[in-house]
Amino acid sequence: MADKIVLIDGNSLAYRAFFALPLLNNDKGVYTNAVYGFTTILLKILEEQKPTHLLVAFDAGKTTFRHKTYKDYKGGREKTPSELREQFPVLKELLDAFGIKHYQLENYEADDIIGVLAEEGLKQKEEVTVITGDKDLLQLVSAKTSVHLTKKGISDVMKYTPDTLEEELEITPEQVIDMKALMGDKSDNIPGVPGIGQKTAVKLLKEYQTLENLYDHVEDINAKKLKEKLVTYKDDAFMSKELVTINKEAPIEISLKDTNYKDYDYDKVRKIFTELSFQSLLSRIKGETEEGSAIVELSELNFEVLDSFEDAELETVTALEVEMLEENYHTADIIGLSLATSTKNYFLPLEEAVKSKAFRNWAEDASMKKIVFDAKKVTVALLRYDIRVEGIIFDLLLASYLINPSENNHDIPAISHRLGNSDIQFDEEIYGKGAKLKVPEESIYQEHIARKAKMIFDLKNDVLVSLEENNQATLLTELELPLAVVLGEMEAYGVKVDVGRLEDMGKSLKSRLETIETEIYDLAGEKFNLNSPKQLGPILFEKLGLPVVKKTKTGYSTSADVLEQLESQHEIIAKILLYRQLKKLDSTYITGLLRVVHEENNRIHTRFNQALTQTGRLSSIDPNLQNIPIRLEEGKKIRQAFIPTHEEWKIFAADYSQIELRVLAHIADDDGLKEAFKQGMDIHTKTAMDVFGVEAKEVTDNMRRQAKAVNFGIVYGISDYGLSQNLGITRKEAKRFIDRYLESYPGVQDYMKEIIQEAKQKGYVTTLMKRRRYLPDITSRNFNVRSFAERTAMNTPIQGTAADIIKVAMIELNRRLKAEKLEARMLLQVHDELILEAPENEIDKLKEIVPEVMENAIELSVPLYVDVAYGATWYDAK
Repeated sequence: MADKIVLIDGNSLAYRAFFALPLLNNDKGVYTNAVYGFTTILLKILEEQKPTHLLVAFDAGKTTFRHKTYKDYKGGREKTPSELREQFPVLKELLDAFGIKHYQLENYEADDIIGVLAEEGLKQKEEVTVITGDKDLLQLVSAKTSVHLTKKGISDVMKYTPDTLEEELEITPEQVIDMKALMGDKSDNIPGVPGIGQKTAVKLLKEYQTLENLYDHVEDINAKKLKEKLVTYKDDAFMSKELVTINKEAPIEISLKDTNYKDYDYDKVRKIFTELSFQSLLSRIKGETEEGSAIVELSELNFEVLDSFEDAELETVTALEVEMLEENYHTADIIGLSLATSTKNYFLPLEEAVKSKAFRNWAEDASMKKIVFDAKKVTVALLRYDIRVEGIIFDLLLASYLINPSENNHDIPAISHRLGNSDIQFDEEIYGKGAKLKVPEESIYQEHIARKAKMIFDLKNDVLVSLEENNQATLLTELELPLAVVLGEMEAYGVKVDVGRLEDMGKSLKSRLETIETEIYDLAGEKFNLNSPKQLGPILFEKLGLPVVKKTKTGYSTSADVLEQLESQHEIIAKILLYRQLKKLDSTYITGLLRVVHEENNRIHTRFNQALTQTGRLSSIDPNLQNIPIRLEEGKKIRQAFIPTHEEWKIFAADYSQIELRVLAHIADDDGLKEAFKQGMDIHTKTAMDVFGVEAKEVTDNMRRQAKAVNFGIVYGISDYGLSQNLGITRKEAKRFIDRYLESYPGVQDYMKEIIQEAKQKGYVTTLMKRRRYLPDITSRNFNVRSFAERTAMNTPIQGTAADIIKVAMIELNRRLKAEKLEARMLLQVHDELILEAPENEIDKLKEIVPEVMENAIELSVPLYVDVAYGATWYDAK
């Protein structure tokens, strides 16, 4: 077997890990985030690359031989944070525990060490893999050498070969040095030729191949300014080339034979993981973890295909998986079902499940406990066959989402991998992807579906441990799980649509668009493609002479924010903005809604995303009914098409009033805000009184408008610049307004400071119900990135708690409607609003029940208040 040489740029990966992860430390106070991130990458390398030779190269110090050529080499770099610097000795200890060779050489860089050993590997005709975050090492790419470049954080890695270099950068490996010589490198303070970026450098190298040949023909260049720059900075270009060239003759005292790697000693690695508090990584190393859970392998599975459900030997707790090929479980075909217990695994054909009275009885028996992945999907899928699943006690999808909502993948293989098990990506392997989706042979998909149920069963305990460590088990069992069933029932029921009215709106909208289009052409003095920025740009900025706000690579920017800045300059702008809004209404909401109406019953079945947003808010797709634009009257009127199931029924709407501000008053424990809500005052008038120092009767409409802007803005950490843009005032005035607000409500100011400090210490913030949001950027050295994280820290406990409150209300309202034996049904949730339908004779009862349930969903130090309304359509329920 050929040797597999892996060379790791230690400094580069440690830096990446440090800045990608929040500051972590073990129980002795030793910072460990860089070591943790590096170790995560290292374990993946060992699992995937299976190297026979392995070396981690480090920089030896600040000064290298390159400083003799250019004393300002790497000048201007920020000093290495002490929190990172102190982790390098720990990192080297960890490498020693793994038995991995690491090396550094005075006066040289890690790049040079890697370059020498990569060259040695090439001479021996061995396969070499370089792992780094530094693009300089791309110059080592060859037919036998690939460079794996970390692109974002520590998980996104791009493998570069000669082909991918040509495809992505349009250069050969040999040209990497010349490209860097021309464009320079700000991070290393390499000058290059000022004004030449990557695009120009690549273009020049395509024509002249090398830096030397370029300068041999520099007089042939027609672009005058470009030629002047090249001539003026010729010495800098050649010096830059010398600086970026890896020294493959560096006098290192090791060779590839010194980097032999076989395996690591489990006990040594386990010991250092324990010392560093890397509990979550213990299951990634070979052998049993302390809890005795073994690594899950994608091995042959013993399962039985059931001819009859009665043949299944089930336990009181069983995993159930319902498999569909497509995401939209309202319409997708069910391929089959699987069940797993601690000892048995089964595949159950759909036709057997549907016709089996025994299966129906088991599914609807709440005493038979079920573990699932996506309780809402399972609920909706089986409701299609009038089977109501009861007794779901655990949902692997929701549990994974609660543990870390910032993860963008919560499928079964991803959860398994995060727990240290095999990196199983079986969905694409089995079914293909995109246009290549297919149902494979029966024996293959039967095992695949049976394996899913087994993994759901096996992963449950490990995930539950993490939930309990986070104090989130109750959040799952008492909030998200019951809500999943409620949402499933809402989705399956759907909402009725007046198709004729929608079609009439579409015709009316198209007629209006044609009129506006004609008006725009008249103002422009010619016809053009209104939907083409390339044609619109010259009309606005050349023919009509409007000031250019922003340019793009392809010409003038005509984005919405640009046009809004120009609205007062010419009447054509307002018409273009209106045209775009109406065009989107027509395509997204008229045509889009008509496309998803079920022909047999004229109903729309949206899907609520329960495991997507980082705040815990629900969103909806296929179609998105939460974002129907209501600022335009035309948008608001789309709600006229949503009607109750029966003609004599009504649509009933209940909306929390200023719920986020009430939550803020409670969390911030601000006396002024709390008192205003307790007295039932208009909070915006109260804020205007406090900020402007006037009585209620003296508050003008403009004062109230400004107070409203800062009331809602403060929840999102609004800046003086943001407020000035919202209100059309100067930044100085906006800052004075914010300062007066914070003086009036000192509890809010204290909350903002304390929550940011808490986020920095813990790395996350929580809602009142223990929902977490991790904020790795809260300690970022980048001001803009850190500021965004700080604003998120302030807002998430408020917005997340508001989201949790309406979820509690939905669960209790669903229970109450059934207990009262009402025909009324919940149809939709739109942020802080619940939409129901009911017979007219139940409306008075709803006016009593719904506010009572919603206002008592949670006990706060201020009262919650709900506005209710009803009408013939959703539009009329206002």
